[in-house]
Amino acid sequence: MKFQFKISIALMMLFCINTAFANYVNPTDSVAPENWFNLDVSKDGVRGVSTEAAYSTLLKGKTSRTVVVAVIDSGIDIEHEDLKDIIWINTGEIPNNGKDDDGNGYVDDVHGWNFIGGKDGEHVDYDTYEITRLYKMYSDEFQDMSKDDVKGRKAKKRYATYLEIKDAFEKASKPAVAQYNQLTMIVEVTNLVKKELGDKELNKENVAAIETEDEKLKGGVEMMSRLLQSYDGETIEGFKGYLDSYKERVEYGYNPDFNPRGIVGDDYENSKERYYGNNDVEGPHADHGTHVAGIIGAVRGNDVGMDGVADNVRIMAVRTVPNGDERDKDVANAIIYAVDNGASVINMSFGKSYSYDEKSVEKAIKYARKKDVLLVHAAGNSAQNNDVDGNFPNDLLGKKGKEAANWLEIGASNWGEGGNDLATFSNYGQEQVDVFAPGVDLYATVPQSDYRSMSGTSMASPVVAGVAALLRSYYPALTAAQVKSIIMESAIVMDEDVNKPGSDEMVKLSELSRTGGVINVVEAVKLAEKTKGKKKVKKP
Repeated sequence: MKFQFKISIALMMLFCINTAFANYVNPTDSVAPENWFNLDVSKDGVRGVSTEAAYSTLLKGKTSRTVVVAVIDSGIDIEHEDLKDIIWINTGEIPNNGKDDDGNGYVDDVHGWNFIGGKDGEHVDYDTYEITRLYKMYSDEFQDMSKDDVKGRKAKKRYATYLEIKDAFEKASKPAVAQYNQLTMIVEVTNLVKKELGDKELNKENVAAIETEDEKLKGGVEMMSRLLQSYDGETIEGFKGYLDSYKERVEYGYNPDFNPRGIVGDDYENSKERYYGNNDVEGPHADHGTHVAGIIGAVRGNDVGMDGVADNVRIMAVRTVPNGDERDKDVANAIIYAVDNGASVINMSFGKSYSYDEKSVEKAIKYARKKDVLLVHAAGNSAQNNDVDGNFPNDLLGKKGKEAANWLEIGASNWGEGGNDLATFSNYGQEQVDVFAPGVDLYATVPQSDYRSMSGTSMASPVVAGVAALLRSYYPALTAAQVKSIIMESAIVMDEDVNKPGSDEMVKLSELSRTGGVINVVEAVKLAEKTKGKKKVKKP
């Protein structure tokens, strides 16, 4: 049997894959300057947020108060060498005594809470995408029905929604399955040919020299020869990593029959239910959340690893995001938990294109607004216009879409190599994205006291959360709405044209965000000095 050789255009572009909230490698050929996101464009030549300049001048000698920043994410390594000293401690709890000492409904929540854990210590690792869950829900109701079978206005409306969801699900899932199958074939062929080559390098000459009567190996040699016309051997072997990614999408993300929610043991349909999960805030895959935490507040000036943005914070870990899409119920409860336990700023580096229970999240956002808590959210990594395409959660509240005064939506900027001032993957929106912040090649904490560079709006959001925490730390009288206003008004407006993410078009940043700028700590501190004591907030 011969292998059929066919590689889709999508496969040829594997190195440009954009999923909603993935981590990205540096999209340039150069290495970003160390600590670039904290540097100053006039002093250091890169468009950081001028953190170091602010501390060495405007904030020098000033006192600050400790601010709690909640990180709603995949989990955090709370024992990390550069984070352990700034992890939030719930002083009302006696560790590991199996009791809810402070009476907040969560047993032994010493450092935060895990809303996707079970009572027996298990964790939700993988979960489906929201589009898959919606497809499953609607197809269970309508898959065996035609339009003529549906009676009643409400049922017909739901059926129309089912058709829309079905179409969206198939458009997303079918290419993923096709890519998975193609990658599986390539990996199988690579293993087959590599076995035949032994210690020899995987290259055109060595593959062409293989002589065999085995039909399967002949087909593999033919396919590998064609692959080597486009890729080198090292690149082809690297496809194994992409296979793992697509395997996760096919087996979990787009699998309607996969449902790990039984691990949590809650009544999933009851959006008012709050007390479920466990106190293990790290979970099985804490790379993303640990990286986010480090950007916000990794201990400054300790000559260890890297320096975060804020110098007087405590990081509250709220594990809510699995490998897959987070669930609205968990997001709502995570926000409420963070607010009730003293967070002043909440970072949310996650998102999705569909929402199942948007109202529960809206209620949580309003609750945070009432309690004067600022929410900072990543805009997403699909190079899409969030004014047009769905992106959840967001700050549009109620039927009229009223803007939440305690919400900041963050796009990702680049460090400027080659004049490319925006991250090519970043979502944007003249109405829905407030401001941009460094999001390419940020070096920060990962589990096991290690460090790594990652890219994404997931990294840009904690830069802003760190700045917000800094402002609330040094200027404690500022409200969440004032901090939002200060960050937006003080952003450095970029007059030069920038690349429009996802295209070669050059436009003004004002066409891609509300402010047309990149945040800056020095300018924010200057404005905070002028704003402190004022009651009214100028609308951004």
